Amino acid sequence: MKILVAEDEPMLLKTIELKLKKEGYEVITTHDGREAIAKIEELSPDLVISDIMMPYASGLEITALLKQKMEKQIPIIILSAMEQEKVVMEAFELGADDYITKPFSLNELSIRVKRLMARLGKS
Repeated sequence: MKILVAEDEPMLLKTIELKLKKEGYEVITTHDGREAIAKIEELSPDLVISDIMMPYASGLEITALLKQKMEKQIPIIILSAMEQEKVVMEAFELGADDYITKPFSLNELSIRVKRLMARLGKS
């Protein structure tokens, strides 16, 4: 299964990548929203994990594009340091499948990925 991770913080991106690879996933990493959108269009990942605050396009913009404009129904998990209810609600209204507040446990992320994939019949 192919997972695209969009995160502009290099250490966190590498840590998530290593954890997901250890779990047996193929991982595509991107450092900004524009690169994430290009990779989604090119590679059609099975799941997208995206930070909200990134250069060029935010995680919310990626979610809106993925769920409302593209024909692809790829699940998306949003990562964010913002705990504001308004931002969380906006992410879900745009079609996010899950929302994880930073800092978070890599084990929690792994479990949420597995549960989401199982629910969607992709595990």
